[in-house]
Amino acid sequence: MHELQKGQPEGESFAGRSSLYAQWLAERDEILRHKWIESEKAGKDIGFEKALLDWTRNHRARWRSERRVQQSA
Repeated sequence: MHELQKGQPEGESFAGRSSLYAQWLAERDEILRHKWIESEKAGKDIGFEKALLDWTRNHRARWRSERRVQQSA
């Protein structure tokens, strides 16, 4: 496992500064939210893979576009 350099706060690690990592975390949160909503509708756990595929096909492009607008404002 990667160790932090001495005196470097955890939030200042590469992952903490990476916009790509931040994007991935935000997408993962949206996928998990989508999984919860769709699982509630189905009355059972639909699983992460199904939620991932459904969210990617049906919501990702719009979500990314809206996120870009919000970040530029």
